[in-house]
Amino acid sequence: MTACAILLAGGAGTRLHQSENKVYLPVADRPLVAWSLDAFERSPLINEIVLVIREEDRGRIEEVLAGHPTSKVGTIVEGGATRHASEHAGLEAVAPRIDTGEIDLVLIHDGARPFVRQRLLRRIVETARAVGGAVPGMELDAPVLLRAGSDRDGEQAVLPTDDLRRVQTPQAFRASDLLRTYREAAKVGFAGVDTSESVERFSDLDVEVVPGDPDNIKVTFVQDLFAVEELAVRWPGEDDGRH
Repeated sequence: MTACAILLAGGAGTRLHQSENKVYLPVADRPLVAWSLDAFERSPLINEIVLVIREEDRGRIEEVLAGHPTSKVGTIVEGGATRHASEHAGLEAVAPRIDTGEIDLVLIHDGARPFVRQRLLRRIVETARAVGGAVPGMELDAPVLLRAGSDRDGEQAVLPTDDLRRVQTPQAFRASDLLRTYREAAKVGFAGVDTSESVERFSDLDVEVVPGDPDNIKVTFVQDLFAVEELAVRWPGEDDGRH
């Protein structure tokens, strides 16, 4: 059985007020994406990595790989205009081996989430292999307000949050079903906000939400950069890949 991790590295730095792709910003003297690469490289459960990039960043990712060698990056492919299109591009890059059954599990991960613990990877892979799909999620720590209508001053209601989760990546799914999902979505021009939405709409896979990790931060805003800089000081800490 072969598990392939598709690492999405084609983002931008708009909300960080950066002119460059945020996955190449330095965190503790390493590019952000190098931390994610290291997590998959260290995992015995991940057999290979597909990198999805912007074509203008090809030189940058080659520099990252030269400075942080990995034996698992087998394919570097250009992404699309949307996250969904980039996910599909990564899947099609290994589609022949999915079709033959050589690759049986695919994980899709944001390159802007640098700190993935080995125990979280294990939980995701084992669950996806058992039921078909696994998505890490965190309980909400703040109320969710629903506003009636489009008026900013309109009436608001507090939603119950017991069954709501803040979804993270990596998300893992049975490879053949995931590839079929994206091909079906393409036929109708659908683009999901993340992998799990596409799976929910275009497949019959059973998907289980597993406990996420508060340190599995996605760098979106400036304060997130400060948070991951602090986290890098003690990483991997108690999680050295052997637990």
